[in-house]
Amino acid sequence: MAKEFSRVDRLSQQMQQEIAVILQREIKDPRLHTMITVSDVEVSRDLSHGKIYVTFLGMAPEKVQENLNILNDASGYIRSLIAKRIQARIVPTIRFYFDKSLDEGIRMANLVEIVRRSDEKKRIDAGQDIDAPAAKATDEEE
Repeated sequence: MAKEFSRVDRLSQQMQQEIAVILQREIKDPRLHTMITVSDVEVSRDLSHGKIYVTFLGMAPEKVQENLNILNDASGYIRSLIAKRIQARIVPTIRFYFDKSLDEGIRMANLVEIVRRSDEKKRIDAGQDIDAPAAKATDEEE
């Protein structure tokens, strides 16, 4: 049997979609960064509060707080636009937060790449053939 989604989950999902469209098309503040991604929406169980997690693609870290303040100042207007678009008796009050997971993921990927290159350099310096393990693995598969 298919798993039923709770009302909170459905509202969170719908709000995430609507907020993404609103930020892209409706908000015309020139101070606001243009590439905003809504990564997650968490709505409380009583549907009274919503946490909106956003990322700003290609933005300097010192400008993030400024953009969050702009979004939080416009949260009442954004909430009213959401209320017009979704059919719900209660529209949660919203607050915007910066989602650090994207930046953390990029940082981790860079660290892995640095370690991989370091290992590759150590193998070359030791005189080992880099392609030897890959060639050995394909011989065993046949």
